[in-house]
Amino acid sequence: MTTFVALDFETADRYRDSACAVGAVRVEGNRITHRVHHLIQPPRRTFEFTGVHGISWARVAGEARFSEVWRRVTPLFEGAEFIAAHNASFDRSVLRACCAAFAMEPPQLRFECTVQLARTRWQIRPTTLPDVCRHLGLALRHHDALSDAEACAGIVLAARA
Repeated sequence: MTTFVALDFETADRYRDSACAVGAVRVEGNRITHRVHHLIQPPRRTFEFTGVHGISWARVAGEARFSEVWRRVTPLFEGAEFIAAHNASFDRSVLRACCAAFAMEPPQLRFECTVQLARTRWQIRPTTLPDVCRHLGLALRHHDALSDAEACAGIVLAARA
């Protein structure tokens, strides 16, 4: 029985330490067993991507910083074999930068990229998350961290079916 965590971050600006939302979904076997979503107060008030994800400083000003949020998310990774993310290099770099900013250790798990998985398994191009979800019939509210994480979990599960 495979256990993995699908992970998605939204960022406030072009710096990788600016996570303003995280969504994570734990999959055990062939079903989602846990879902978490948290808004995060990033280290700067500058928001360059509000037009993409709808999150602004006003919305996260009272939220916890990454270190506190990550302590709540970390238990999902216990016993997981890997982390799945769409364009995994982005989410891996955000996770590493945010953990480094707070002297925290990120999970020592390999990342599986659902972009590469979709290209290899179904030869989908372009391979944006909406394109892959449309191809597989998966629901998606793109740039909502939890919805994006659920979609990544769905892609991995569909590839293993």
